[in-house]
Amino acid sequence: MEKILKDNFGRIVNNLRISVTDRCNFRCTYCMPEEGMLWLAKDELLTFEEITRLTKIFSELGVTKIRLTGGEPLMRKDLHLLVQQISCIEKIKDIALTTNGFFLDEQAEQLVHAGVSRFTVSCDSLNPETFETLTRRNYLHKVFEALNVIEQLGIRPIKINTVLIRGINDSEIEDFVELARTKPYIIRFIEFMPIGKDDGWTIDKVVSTKEIIEHINAMGKKLIPLTSNHQPLTTNHVEPAERYKFEDGIGEIGFISSVSEPFCSSCNRVRITSDGKLRTCLFSLIETDLKFLLRGGAGDEEIKEIIINAVLEKEEGHLINQTGFVRPERTMSAIGG
Repeated sequence: MEKILKDNFGRIVNNLRISVTDRCNFRCTYCMPEEGMLWLAKDELLTFEEITRLTKIFSELGVTKIRLTGGEPLMRKDLHLLVQQISCIEKIKDIALTTNGFFLDEQAEQLVHAGVSRFTVSCDSLNPETFETLTRRNYLHKVFEALNVIEQLGIRPIKINTVLIRGINDSEIEDFVELARTKPYIIRFIEFMPIGKDDGWTIDKVVSTKEIIEHINAMGKKLIPLTSNHQPLTTNHVEPAERYKFEDGIGEIGFISSVSEPFCSSCNRVRITSDGKLRTCLFSLIETDLKFLLRGGAGDEEIKEIIINAVLEKEEGHLINQTGFVRPERTMSAIGG
């Protein structure tokens, strides 16, 4: 009987997010503090060979989709070589990459040839000054250079992740809508989550999906839902974003409502940190040390059983804005985006 990754709530895991580094050249306010970050030593990171071995083990447990993250994943030297190794694993059908875009214009073609099929680029403002406020870097031009490159390469879909924070960039909803309607980019609005150290998160700073949809509809750009993820998991093809198209068929917007309408009941993903810890939820307080097993001589079957048991205990959901919520000790960059 083929083994699969299934938790106690009946959710089947087929999606694995792998962080390849905790380092980042941005300092986004909702992700990490401006100063004082301590980076992992090189020998603490999983090697490409270790990542490939784990990916193969997960693929034999039903995982078909891989997303490479960081930190900023393109700060990991020769990342395309890892992509090549992963793309040779028969059961892996999709390799995606989440990036801040700074290095992407230089590496995009190489990554596509190696096997990356989808890119998600983080961009929280279209205004250079606001972008610099949020990222603490004056790099908006680099993000759009990257978007232009992957657009010319013909890669689709191209997704842009945008975290809205009330009083900072929530006035740009209309600008992002215009971008979604004039370029082949899917804008995905992500609710502000309490995951960064000193991020200043409070519930009143969260711009909810409901509020954004009402704002867009009031613009006269009526949205029509394409998908819903607030249903029990009955398929292996589930995304965290609820997708909407515009009534006239021009453009698409996605919403990741992690705070106001969590998609935990349909979550089909787990993640590995850059130092080899398995986390079954972004907000997990428990980790399983896979690097220790790899470097301690454990065989693939032993590692499979430990992974299966860890996923079995996957949390029912996070407790953001509820009694009992505890922030993870790691920042987002250390956990993996």
